[in-house]
Amino acid sequence: MKSKYHFKFEDLQVYQKTMHFGELVNGQVECFPKHELYKLSSPFIKAADSIAFNIAEGSGSTDVNFNRYLKMAWDSSHECVAAFTKVRLRNYITFEIDKEKRRR
Repeated sequence: MKSKYHFKFEDLQVYQKTMHFGELVNGQVECFPKHELYKLSSPFIKAADSIAFNIAEGSGSTDVNFNRYLKMAWDSSHECVAAFTKVRLRNYITFEIDKEKRRR
């Protein structure tokens, strides 16, 4: 159900997927040890959330500016790939889980 305060970017499939991805990452970091809160958990959540934030922020602008924000979202998605690799290397997830999360 849409609110009367609905924004066009909320209809973008890429935006919806990145919102779900951010929540997936947020749930994933719950299993990390407390000492990773500022070293890994917080930057990982920030990178995942910034994907959707950049899409939303750039959507109301010119096409050229929106493309710039999409590039920033793309860069944040690469940060998440690196974060998932760190998570796997620190044995918080298995290779199979890493592979599954990358497909989303």
